[in-house]
Amino acid sequence: MGEGSGGKPLVVVAAGGTGGHLFPAEALSVALARRGILIDLATDERATRYGTEFPARATHVIPSATVRGRDPISLARTTFVLGWGAASAYSLLGRLKPAALIGFGGYPTIPPVLAATWRGIPTLIHEQNGVLGRANRFLSGRVRAIATSFPGVLNDQPQLKRKTTHTGNPVRSVVVAASAVPYSPTAASPLRLLVFGGSQGARVMSDVVPSAIERLPGDLRARLRIEQQARDEDIARVRGIYGRLGVQADVAPFFPDLPARMAQAHLVVSRSGASTVAELAAIGRPAILVPLPHALDQDQLANASVLERAGAAICVKQEAFSPDWLASEIVRLAAAPERLAAMAAGARSAGATDAAERLADLVLKVAGLPNGRI
Repeated sequence: MGEGSGGKPLVVVAAGGTGGHLFPAEALSVALARRGILIDLATDERATRYGTEFPARATHVIPSATVRGRDPISLARTTFVLGWGAASAYSLLGRLKPAALIGFGGYPTIPPVLAATWRGIPTLIHEQNGVLGRANRFLSGRVRAIATSFPGVLNDQPQLKRKTTHTGNPVRSVVVAASAVPYSPTAASPLRLLVFGGSQGARVMSDVVPSAIERLPGDLRARLRIEQQARDEDIARVRGIYGRLGVQADVAPFFPDLPARMAQAHLVVSRSGASTVAELAAIGRPAILVPLPHALDQDQLANASVLERAGAAICVKQEAFSPDWLASEIVRLAAAPERLAAMAAGARSAGATDAAERLADLVLKVAGLPNGRI
């Protein structure tokens, strides 16, 4: 059982089709592949664009649905699709016979993880956020092991704590490479500001940040080098403001090299999704974090709080994230390079560039396979 082509053991990685789930899954897959493990990816249709990039032998799209409404019709529809997905996954796993299956959260992981438990395949889940998400909460009592990005996530639940290991959140090799870039702000140098809003809610950054820059003293504006992600419909407006102010700015809807840009930044203004926080900590950069409001689990607030406690970030709720407030913070931080350097050191103290290797150790232990760490 658990052998793929060429006699190599097979591990199935299940992840929802967003970067927050796929990036750590990718990092783990690379670490396992280095140890001679074959990887298959089980995901939803959103991730098909990653098919040629994700380091998997094969990508299996499993039917899934997210709970979007609490009315009986919506719940019945979601239950039906998840049940259909579980049946499909059960059949798939019967053919693949993997040595283990690991889920990275999100509703698309429920069908394959459930199916694996029904087949007696060793299972574990990884939680990227500072609080257990709904899908992982549902699966936590059924799996053999739980890995977390942050320590103490399940301290208040003794039964789950006993099978929990703090591994950190796996980061991609490009992030590990970026972590080697030193951080050295000075009061006289250009101040590089990186702004992005994640997959949900970049609009607030386009509304607030340019207006904050407009409120800065002219000499500070002249020092700024801004890189900002903005939605397509906001790009012209944001570029227009920076152009009128004479501020050097690169505004685009997407930065494929975000970790490298993060490494060059002196200050990051962003949401606090799990991958963002993991990369900020691994690379070691100070940040102003604006958690996504109204999230049911308040996961981004939990993530931001971890960096804030480490002295690495300033966490501000969206309702308080105003142009006047942000301008005053930028003025204060720009005048205190030693504070920025201390925040960068705090970020690095909370980070882990070897989380993928630690998680790979746990996967192989749960699977009963030799470690083969190199």
